[in-house]
Amino acid sequence: MFRLQSSKVLAVDMTGDAVKAKNGSMVAYDGQMAFKKLTGGGEGVRGMVTRRLTGEQMTLMEVKGHGTCFFADRASEINLVTLNGDKLFVESGNLLATDGGLRTGTTFTGLRGASQGNGLFTTTIEGHGQAAIMSDGPAVLLRVAPQYPLTVDPGAYVAHQGNLRQSFQSGVTFRTFMGEGGGEAFQIRFEGDGVVYVQPSERNTIAGDV
Repeated sequence: MFRLQSSKVLAVDMTGDAVKAKNGSMVAYDGQMAFKKLTGGGEGVRGMVTRRLTGEQMTLMEVKGHGTCFFADRASEINLVTLNGDKLFVESGNLLATDGGLRTGTTFTGLRGASQGNGLFTTTIEGHGQAAIMSDGPAVLLRVAPQYPLTVDPGAYVAHQGNLRQSFQSGVTFRTFMGEGGGEAFQIRFEGDGVVYVQPSERNTIAGDV
């Protein structure tokens, strides 16, 4: 069971089950716990090949035991997401923990440098259970409807969920208009029906200042 001990600390109550979490994010635990380092990008041989192709840098650990384990990372805000057989797309650096039964992998996004890391791939989580994602400041949940597409700064993008089509577009932003841009600017456009998580802060991106 995932619960927030505070907005910046995740508590997971375990009764012999397992949880996958960002490597090094455990800050405390009570009871009996066992820790095993995993590698992100997906399970099995396919996951290993995907990681080599994408350069995915997500590193996970498996925690299994009885008691309560507490997770946090750089005082980031933590947001809980419940999955009911659907799929969550999240930047690997924003993933804190998932239920052990949830499947993780990567998906092609199609444009180098438009998001964190190389921008070509996004981490996927699917199945039934809970996931904890992080944001720099409280995350904002924005709704996307067929008649209301959404355009997001790649530096503020955290995750998305639902039946959404994702594309990239170049354009003039406030910073480039004011002469402060450091390169060609890109935005991420979402169309369809779903939700997008954004953070009230911008990470550095390879695509340029946007």
